[in-house]
Amino acid sequence: MTVNNKVSNYKPAEDREKDLKLSLIRIQKGRSRTGETKVSIAAVAREAGVSTALIHNHYPQIAEAIRDAQGRSSRATRDAKQNELTAERKKSAAYRQELNELKAKIQKLASINEVLIEANRILKAKVNDAKVVDLPSKNSQR
Repeated sequence: MTVNNKVSNYKPAEDREKDLKLSLIRIQKGRSRTGETKVSIAAVAREAGVSTALIHNHYPQIAEAIRDAQGRSSRATRDAKQNELTAERKKSAAYRQELNELKAKIQKLASINEVLIEANRILKAKVNDAKVVDLPSKNSQR
């Protein structure tokens, strides 16, 4: 097609989408015209003779199909991240619960410790004030 004596590379969207799908299939089957062996958006773009931006901006379903072929679908990645986040939130909740329980135990032990410190102080005061008398034992009287 020529416009003002210039060649136009414009193709209808349906034809371009078909070209992209065929390019993906050729790469997957090892029949690439450009020698591409690994599936990627850049490889499919080179095989189809278009830019990667065209695939990203105008053919997101093709980009998703390429990611699926690579084993890194955005949905699968999103779902995996969501599952990881859920697991981490559960761990976090369990750690918060454990922390609260440990804080309660520390408060209880601190209270007991204060009571024992006071009792110890009182006993020391009694020992220091009292006169210590040795009483003979029953065994020493015989």
